[in-house]
Order: sequence, then C-alpha cells, then structure tokens
Amino acid sequence: MVIRIRLFAGLRERAGAGTVDVELPEGARVADVRARLAGVVGDTPVVVALNRAYAPDDAVVRAGDEVALVPPVSGGAGATLHARITGEPLSLDVVAARVRDPRAGAIVTFSGATRDVAFLDYEAYAEMALAELERIVAAVADRHGLCAAAAEHRTGRVPLGEASVVVAASAPHRPEAFAGARALIDELKAQVPIWKREEGAWVAGTVPRIPPSA
Repeated sequence: MVIRIRLFAGLRERAGAGTVDVELPEGARVADVRARLAGVVGDTPVVVALNRAYAPDDAVVRAGDEVALVPPVSGGAGATLHARITGEPLSLDVVAARVRDPRAGAIVTFSGATRDVAFLDYEAYAEMALAELERIVAAVADRHGLCAAAAEHRTGRVPLGEASVVVAASAPHRPEAFAGARALIDELKAQVPIWKREEGAWVAGTVPRIPPSA
C-alpha cells in the first residue's frame, strides 16, 4: 500500500516537499514509517501522528490513514473553552473577555511576543494543532477547576512586538487561575505541532509526549 506522509518545518525543507509517498506492506506499523523515512529524519527526534493523534511505534498504519512526521515543537466540566489557530493578529483583550465569568474572582492572562528580531515565522500542522490545542484547553480547565480557559496561537509572520500566543484562565480564586494559565502555556508549547523560524533557522524545541492511552 502507498501511504502519503505529511512533513513540516525542517523536515519539509529537507525533503523539498510537504508530503512524500512511501510503499509499506499491509500490517505495517509506525516504526516502519520511521525506518522508511530515516533519510529525511536524520538525527532529528520525531513523533508520528496517525489520524491527527500522536501514535506509539507499534500502532498499525492502514491505507487511507493520515500520517505525519512531527519534529520537536517550538513550543473542565462546566467550563467555557476556546481554542484557535489563526494567521491574524491576536488580541489579549479579546481572549481575556472570553474567560470572564460571574463565578470567577480571578483572571490570569499570558501573551508571548516577538522580541529582539524583526519578525518570527510560525508554521503549524493546522488541523492537528487545533485539535491538540482544544484537548489541552479542556484538560487544563478540568484539572485546575477553571471557570473558563482560552488559548490562541498565530501562524505566519509575526513582527517585532506582536503576540504569537495568548492564553487566559479564570477561576473562583487566584491560585487556580495562575496554575491554569501556566499549565495552558507550558502544555501548548510542549505538545501543539507548531514550529518557529528565527532569522532563517528553525528553533529547537521539545519532542511531543505520546499519551499513555495511545
């Protein structure tokens, strides 16, 4: 069977294309995908995404599956949740307004902006990035007992001083709101497949964690 593999950031540049087709036998597993693309991967640590979810090496790959190589990323009940990946400028005020709630006595926000350079370029595995961001927002809201949680990340070129990412969390009390906002940005940067290029080079990041239930 022929499987089309999606590539991003440095892997896409190395291959010279956003997708490559590989021939795999029936019953092939994620480990076989890694092996067939060893020349593209090189010494870059990667995780394989299978149908927009991080997959272990023993997961079976079937004809028609959406498969992607994900290099290191740059990066509750009754709660109001919001997640967005966009090429448009971000507004901290708009995101903060999304988490206002009559139950909330505390709202904490965080905005990450371009610094020191004229611009940064961001690339995303857009479909999976949004799904993963939605998962993180929901999980963090549930874990920290938030009234509401929101996260937005920008793609494309982000000029000096403009925000590339904004998160907000609201809760009845400040400890939960602070913890929730911190968890949102930390998990977003570690897990969402978004890559950052600074002055022509892809910024090194972290290898996404494969959930235990995968």
